[in-house]
Amino acid sequence: MSSTAFTHRNLPRLLLQAREAVMGHTRPSLREHALSDQQWRVLRVLGEHGAVETGRVAREAFILGPSLTGMLARMERDGLVTRSRDPEDQRSTVVEATARGRKLVTKLSTSIEAHYTWMEEALGKDKLAQMYALLDELIALEKPEP
Repeated sequence: MSSTAFTHRNLPRLLLQAREAVMGHTRPSLREHALSDQQWRVLRVLGEHGAVETGRVAREAFILGPSLTGMLARMERDGLVTRSRDPEDQRSTVVEATARGRKLVTKLSTSIEAHYTWMEEALGKDKLAQMYALLDELIALEKPEP
């Protein structure tokens, strides 16, 4: 069996490895509060934006609609979020973190921000800013044309 010689490193794998390395610091705190990575992404979106239409939550948290629907039902059952009809468009649903959900976001953001501060100190402010900029550039480059 012959092998294929690739010229470039496996960027998707490297991005996944980087994600897992960063999440390795975050997951213990999430698990301590019985949260999955996906539930945290939802709470983070709500923590940053307040009440949000479910389509926007799905896009910003990178969760497919059907998966999000089930997850929101569980999060609502657990007292982390509330769902209601959008007063301006009754066809849309708006999600908002409850007081318990907001408290959790505040609590978790402290340790997460501490980790980002540590990364900034380890890499340097300029390198971290450059990494953010390069990732933003890559995302914009790879976005399909409308």
